[in-house]
Amino acid sequence: MTDFTYAMDADGVVTLSWDVVSKSMNVMSTASFLQLSQMVDRALADPEARGIIITSGKKDFAGGMDLNVIAEMRAGGAKAIFDGVMGMHGVLRKIERAGMDPKTLKGGKPIVAALPGTALGIGLELPLACHRIIAADNPRAKIGLPEIMVGIFPGAGGTTRLARKLGAMMAAPYLLEGKLSDPKAARAAGLIDEVVAPEDLLTRAKAWVLAATDADLVKPWDAKGYKMPGGAPYHPAGFMTFVGASAMVLGKTMGVYPAARALLAAVYEGALVPFDTALKIEARQFTSVLMNPSSSAMIRSLFINKEALEKGANRPAVTDQTVQKLGVIGAGMMGAGIAYVAANAGISVVLIDADQTAADRGRAHSETLLDKGIARRKVTPEKKAEVLARITATTDYAALAGCDLIIEAVFEDPKIKAEVTARVEAAVGPDCIYASNTSTLPISMLAKASQRPDQFIGIHFFSPVDKMNLVEIIKGAQTGDRAVAKALDFVRAIRKTPIVVNDARFFYANRCIIPYLNEGMRMLAEGVEPALIENAAKLVGMPLGPLQLVDETSIDLGVKIAKATRAAMGEAYPDSAVDAVLFWMADQGRLGKKSNAGFYAYDASGKREGLWQGLAAQFPHRPDPDLATVQHRLLMAQVLEAVRALEDGVLTDIREGDVGAILGWGFAPWSGGPFSWLDILGAARAVEICDGLTNSFGPRFTPPKLLRDMAASGESFYSRFAKDKAA
Repeated sequence: MTDFTYAMDADGVVTLSWDVVSKSMNVMSTASFLQLSQMVDRALADPEARGIIITSGKKDFAGGMDLNVIAEMRAGGAKAIFDGVMGMHGVLRKIERAGMDPKTLKGGKPIVAALPGTALGIGLELPLACHRIIAADNPRAKIGLPEIMVGIFPGAGGTTRLARKLGAMMAAPYLLEGKLSDPKAARAAGLIDEVVAPEDLLTRAKAWVLAATDADLVKPWDAKGYKMPGGAPYHPAGFMTFVGASAMVLGKTMGVYPAARALLAAVYEGALVPFDTALKIEARQFTSVLMNPSSSAMIRSLFINKEALEKGANRPAVTDQTVQKLGVIGAGMMGAGIAYVAANAGISVVLIDADQTAADRGRAHSETLLDKGIARRKVTPEKKAEVLARITATTDYAALAGCDLIIEAVFEDPKIKAEVTARVEAAVGPDCIYASNTSTLPISMLAKASQRPDQFIGIHFFSPVDKMNLVEIIKGAQTGDRAVAKALDFVRAIRKTPIVVNDARFFYANRCIIPYLNEGMRMLAEGVEPALIENAAKLVGMPLGPLQLVDETSIDLGVKIAKATRAAMGEAYPDSAVDAVLFWMADQGRLGKKSNAGFYAYDASGKREGLWQGLAAQFPHRPDPDLATVQHRLLMAQVLEAVRALEDGVLTDIREGDVGAILGWGFAPWSGGPFSWLDILGAARAVEICDGLTNSFGPRFTPPKLLRDMAASGESFYSRFAKDKAA
């Protein structure tokens, strides 16, 4: 079976149509590349063929490279990777030169890419090698090179071609940030050449092929006298561009993302040499990235595992549980956010609050978000009207009749939640699934208020709901499979990523993030310079330092959690040293960002101005520990809790542990997540670090038995626990 079909019309225009039968979206495999190469050879050798259109038989052009290709190359080592990438360069370079005379640059056959929809990764790198790129006017289509987001960079010529097409500065958002654009924006930026009505796509492509001249086929970098837009590195303007780009990359990545460094090196070094040599440099840098364990860990967690979880890897085998009508109880920021994402996904929503004004305010939150979308031209007025029409804001529980899923999002008070549970169950049918959106309260405890505990489940959203992709689904002691399936089907409908965990205090995400926050405050109390604490976290890949994250989540919330945890644990409560910091801050009225006063100082508009100077007087500075010690304390505080969660059965799938950590609280994405990081580090080295921390700072760093056992056996987490051994 072939992924490309070959057809030549009466005018001699060859159409190569890409349609991978076994996939909903075209992806490029080794076999696909070979077929494409052979068909291009056929067309170039046929004297009757006047030119080539490369298009798709699907509604989109392509989603990228088949990751099996990368896995196969990596398995063969550095030489196999380099040779494989150079083979791809050869095919695309053949398309680019199209049979023209290498000296006169004449006699080639025009090749145009006709994109009906989304074109990502190799789906844009292939068109960039063509002589013209024409896209259908499809506002839903996304065009770009997102490889950097999963730990690699565009290695099939996309880095070299785009940098030479746009210049380093203009190409930077697309290469270094993975920016995606709709066709019109891509045309305005210079990524593609034309946007036409969908029904005119192939007609326009054919017309261009038939009218193209020799000059139309010569890429700027192949023409005599080519100069890189914005200047090459040895040009004064170009020098400043590359100095700025280097600073920007280091500032954003803190030096822990190998792909970003390698990409910038490929662009810089490639700009100093002829184009074909630049492709070899790109291949060399791509090989170095692919051989880096960070790359494979990021690909596994942020692409393979994330996609598997979104497709229902851990869904119980029960019938379809698509949500038709959703009830949301509590119209605060969390409830209003849930109502918005559900209505935006086409689900009818009843949004209930005790006060009609509060309910209306919750619905107005959706209107605000939609208005922002209209301002950014991402939402039409018609779409806004449709979404708002799906949300009914009311105080009347009778409006819940017919709901098949309820999500309660009221205050974190068991008594209030129990009262709401009783009122809801009196208003809904016997088959309705009930979910509590709670971040700390055990689901098994809350389910005691329910008449149907097998239909009671936890669904923990992260704030702000419209932006945070992770949803934590919590199974109580009696939660049944249908409730789990309903929650998973709902999360899939709203296009977020679910993880399923068993019930325990703080579940998984908060169980791991709270020790990170606490460790930062412990060090502050010990006299460690707060700037060292914050920067040590960022230098190891955390998006926010622990003190800033406490400010973001609010100090008074931390106080409430601390008091509730101390009440539950009694004498076993381990965090009195943290409370001394947290409670003192609250007593000063410094409640975090929401009060414009926390560990950081803020101006009147809420802009962060730096660490609060008052910290120095309350927590006198003592000699600082070395950077590595601070970083090990911050990382191990999180990672050991992840291992304990697996050991205790709260986590049942390490894929969920890694994906949940990155999406839930931003755990060092370069590492692939806590379990991937331990595999990179090695269990034996992790135990060695933890034993040293235990001796210096206390038993909270004692390695769990599971980690010690793995250190002794030499096992990795993914070799022992991965449900998909190919992951």
